[in-house]
Amino acid sequence: MDPLSALRDFTIRGELEKVAQVGNEVRFGGDYAFPCSIETAYRSKQGNLYTLQTLVYFIKNYSLKHTEYIQSARANRVPAVTLPDRKPLFEYLTGKIDSADQIEFHLPQNPSALDASRKETAPFGDDAMRNNNSSYINNNIATVAAAAVDDGNGGESFENLDYISMIRAVERPLKDREALLECKNTDFYSVLVSSTRREEERQRIESHQRKDGLVAKNRLMGVDERGMGYGGDEGFEATPKPKMLQLKGGKIGEGVPIILVPSAFQTLLTIYNVKEFLEDGVYIPTDVKVKSMNGVRPECVTVQKKFSRDRDQVVKAYEVRDKPAALKPEDWDRVVAVFVLGKEWQFKDWPFKDHVEIFNKIIGFFMRFEDDSVESAKIVKQWNVKIISISKNKRHQDRAAALEVWDRLEEFVRSRSHS
Repeated sequence: MDPLSALRDFTIRGELEKVAQVGNEVRFGGDYAFPCSIETAYRSKQGNLYTLQTLVYFIKNYSLKHTEYIQSARANRVPAVTLPDRKPLFEYLTGKIDSADQIEFHLPQNPSALDASRKETAPFGDDAMRNNNSSYINNNIATVAAAAVDDGNGGESFENLDYISMIRAVERPLKDREALLECKNTDFYSVLVSSTRREEERQRIESHQRKDGLVAKNRLMGVDERGMGYGGDEGFEATPKPKMLQLKGGKIGEGVPIILVPSAFQTLLTIYNVKEFLEDGVYIPTDVKVKSMNGVRPECVTVQKKFSRDRDQVVKAYEVRDKPAALKPEDWDRVVAVFVLGKEWQFKDWPFKDHVEIFNKIIGFFMRFEDDSVESAKIVKQWNVKIISISKNKRHQDRAAALEVWDRLEEFVRSRSHS
């Protein structure tokens, strides 16, 4: 028995569930087995003979709409039956008609028993698809063309089909997302090595900076032509002597300089997030930092200037505090900067006469979001304070704002050291 007759016989008997594809074979229960890619006697109106695999897939999925069937066949890499052949082929396989003009039995057929069929199995998979590639494309193109013609026998017509669905049904993507990820003859080991080396270099630099920071904190801070730092040409002595910088109307005392920040949470910069902003150039909201620190409030934070426009800049250490009342009289001589809240009560009990004296001896900064109202800085504009604006969302711009703070601070110290 030829494969077409066998499929018709099992379809009429209602035993399609016994027809199954196993490997490269289509098995009809325990009676017959044929290669999947064997050509049957049913010829398409396009001229090619349908394979057994194509007919089996068609009859088992006939309940699907034609567009859905074509998409399903393409997904399973099975050549599809064209729309003009759909109705007559179904009627022949189900026994509604006994013959059709497309059936040609003059070609020799080679039916075999189950055991004999295993000896000679036709190629399956990619080989079969390559053999039927041309017919697959022609069949699908014919589907769209035939969709515009009413067959007059109750078949699907142009009016019952969706244009876009029909066009998409014949589309064959050259590559999908999985194919794009298959980079043949490409080795990503060099990328791994490069990224590993970069990470090691970053860790080495951070370790070196931490070491320099400890040295800067443990030594007394001098002043050179760049501002506060180590003495430039004097070198280090066994017992270094602290330098005193005379300012107009006051002086910076010995020891690590101090930066004051507000203790109120309504300001952008607090004792919680000042380290990330000044050291790393990244603004983190105070409430986020408080949660990450489990509510622990630091009494004092040491910050270092780790980045600069000048690559040869030495690392400097500063103390950041938010409780001016806890400062001793000699500590006030070390205060070099203050981040203002914009409220008069922030300066209550400070050892200065007025705002003029404060901002002559200490440089002031006011941080705000760039899209805040002008009213928020109305009072601050009356003071000798530098306004630093940052974005609410563009964190990559924070580094420039932090650099501006450092530049202004060093410029302020230099101007006072030369006066």
